Amino acid sequence: MTENEGFPGDRPPTRVTSRLARRAALLVPPIGHLVEQRDRLRTTCHRLREERDRACRERDTLRAERDALVLSVAGPGREERSPGDGSAAEEEPALEYLFVLTYGRSGSTLLQNLLNSIPGVLVRGENHGVLYELYRFHHKVLHHRDRLARPQPLPPFHPWWGIDGYPEEEALAAMRRLVLDTLIRPRPDSRIVGFKEITWPDEDLAEYVAFLRRLFPGARFVFNTRDLADVARSKWWATMPDAAERLARTEKRMSEVVDGLGDAAVRVHYDDYCADPEALRPMHRWLGGEFDAERVRTVMAVRHSY
Repeated sequence: MTENEGFPGDRPPTRVTSRLARRAALLVPPIGHLVEQRDRLRTTCHRLREERDRACRERDTLRAERDALVLSVAGPGREERSPGDGSAAEEEPALEYLFVLTYGRSGSTLLQNLLNSIPGVLVRGENHGVLYELYRFHHKVLHHRDRLARPQPLPPFHPWWGIDGYPEEEALAAMRRLVLDTLIRPRPDSRIVGFKEITWPDEDLAEYVAFLRRLFPGARFVFNTRDLADVARSKWWATMPDAAERLARTEKRMSEVVDGLGDAAVRVHYDDYCADPEALRPMHRWLGGEFDAERVRTVMAVRHSY
C-alpha cells in the first residue's frame, strides 16, 4: 500500500456526508409532500365516516319501517280475525267422537266391528298412536309460547319471533281436520267417528287423553279389557317373561284415567260380552243407539283377529 492510499475510514468526512445526503434525497420524498398526503387522507377518512353514519341512520330507518310493516301483516294472529271470515271451525261437520282405549290381544278388533255395526258409527282401526306425535308437537309449542309470553308481541329481530303468536284454537282445528280428512274419513251418514288403539303412552296417558278431548270436543272412550291371564298367553305377549306384570300395570294405568272421565267413558269386558251379548246393551244405550241382539250375534259369528 502506497502512502497515498488509505483505509476507507480515512476518507474525508465531508465527502461521505454529501454522498449519504444525495442518497437520502433520492429515497425520501420531501417532508411537505408527506404532510399534504396525510391531510388528504384525514379529509378522506372524515368524509367516509360521515357517509357511514348516514348509511347507518338510513338502515335503521328502513329496518323500523320493515318491522312495522311485518307486524301489521303478521300481527298477533287470531285476535285480529273477525267472525265469519271463513275459518275452518265454521265448516266442521257435526260429529261425535269415540275412541277405544285398550291393549293388544284384548278382543278390540271384534269390538271395533261390533261398534261399526251400529248405524251411523264409524270406528277405524289402529294407527300405532300417531296422534301422540300431534300431542307432543302441540305441547312443546305451547311450552315455548308461554315461556316467551310478553305484554307486546316479540319483535321480528327476536330469535323466537312468531312463536308467541301460536294460535292454539286454530292449531287444534287444523289438526282435527287433518285427522278427520286422512285417518278417519267420515262417511256421509256418519254421526259418531273415531278409532280403536292399543298403542298408548306410559308416562303421560292422562295428559294425552285430555289433549284428545280438546282436539275432539266431547270425545268419549270405550275401555275394553280381557282376562289378563288369557292375554298374557296370546301371540307376542307369550314371548315376554314379564307379560303378566306389564299387562297389569297397563290396565291399572288405563283404569285410573277412565275413572277420571266420568260419563265420558264406558267399560266393556271381552269375556262378558262373548259369554252374553246382552252385556253390550249398556254401551249401546250410552251411545244413543238401539241394541239389536241379532245384529250383534251376526258380527260375533265372524272370526276376528284379537
